[in-house]
Amino acid sequence: MHCSLRDVVRPPVSVLFVGINPGMRSAAIGHHFAGYSNRFWKLMYESGLVPEAIGPEDDRRLPEWGYGITNLVPRPTPGIDTLTPADYVAGERLLRRHVRQWKPALVAFVGVTLYRTVFRPKASARVGCGLQRERFEGVPVFVVPNPSGRNANFSQQQMLAAYRSLARVVRRRVSVRTANAAHPTRRSSRARQKR
Repeated sequence: MHCSLRDVVRPPVSVLFVGINPGMRSAAIGHHFAGYSNRFWKLMYESGLVPEAIGPEDDRRLPEWGYGITNLVPRPTPGIDTLTPADYVAGERLLRRHVRQWKPALVAFVGVTLYRTVFRPKASARVGCGLQRERFEGVPVFVVPNPSGRNANFSQQQMLAAYRSLARVVRRRVSVRTANAAHPTRRSSRARQKR
């Protein structure tokens, strides 16, 4: 028997992190990215996305920094090879509904495989980490590497560079929102100029 892994979301959400599905340990202890070799929490701290070292048991704190976390498929598995096409279809439908409801400023797909699953680019298309041209329910999309210890496609340094890039995007967006909030007349005059 496995625990249900709850989404960690409290709007407003600056970044919604989306994993493919929970691993067995995450499901067993009820916390996201809890695999022994998973580097998600270390990358979050080392990249500057969070100001202190935290671990899976702290996942409920993510909203303190404006983050949310969910999975495309809620069913836990030892790996993604046992997920079915029906799992992906149902998961994408639910994720679209969640994004419309939660209205994050950015959706961060945790893994190139997850991005490929949702956006279905040509098999020959190269998918890199970072901001993508596509949007998900009108929301900008960012791809970071899957931090699982099983992911041999990225070195630790490459993973950290991608998470740092996300941190820079988040800081830029926060600065713009802060400036707009401090100077609402600038924002409204810019909007009038665009008309």
